[in-house]
Amino acid sequence: MPHLKPPSEGDRLAVRARPVDRQPVMYQQWEHLLFLHWSYDPPTIQRTLPQGLSVDTFEGKAYLGIVPFFMRDVRLRLLPRLPGISDFLELNVRTYVYDERGLPGVWFYSLDANQWLAVRAARRFFCLPYFDSKMLAEKIQATGEIRYLSHRRGAEDRLSSCFQYRPRGETRFASPGTLEFFLIERYVLFAQSTRQARPWRGRVHHRPYPLVEAEVAEWDDAVFELDGLKRPSRAADHVLMSPGVEVEVFALEK
Repeated sequence: MPHLKPPSEGDRLAVRARPVDRQPVMYQQWEHLLFLHWSYDPPTIQRTLPQGLSVDTFEGKAYLGIVPFFMRDVRLRLLPRLPGISDFLELNVRTYVYDERGLPGVWFYSLDANQWLAVRAARRFFCLPYFDSKMLAEKIQATGEIRYLSHRRGAEDRLSSCFQYRPRGETRFASPGTLEFFLIERYVLFAQSTRQARPWRGRVHHRPYPLVEAEVAEWDDAVFELDGLKRPSRAADHVLMSPGVEVEVFALEK
């Protein structure tokens, strides 16, 4: 049964506070993020969610997002970064939800990465739907333009994705109560183990995302089809970039 009381603005602000009762298990840097979002039918999204989660909406609309980015300096607490392992690419498909306590967060349909150890560790310890993918990205220093390619291993060639994007304009931060705050400022993830009916929750902490408008020359929604979702087949309704943030990752909890 969906929770009947959506998160308040105070709830959405409260999750940005760093947990004070425990230490992070991992550190990461997320860089050159592209946020592409499409509005979507809330009942359709609700049918894809596990028991205990409700679709989160803004002005009556649910959203699906595609977020390609660069993972950098990934390391466990008390351990150094490891060459060849700590830097890789990731692309996730997500929607926005809240649990029975009204805690707002992210539900991931998939997370593609080109680091086999990260894929297996995230599946094992964070119960997240990671997939092995062939990925390549480059940044043109003179313009800041990024070309980002991804193909999930075993998928048809037609379901490869390509994103070409660059920043435009001045950096800013999302204001509470806006659509961009609703979409971007998320600090809780939900994950489901096959051994447990209700989802776990995980926390991350970082400074608010610095945001900038994005010029997108090429994009793709093929990964929606890979995840069993209907492709919007239209340009994204909301587009932003972020140069990135340094992130603390905390262990899952019930």
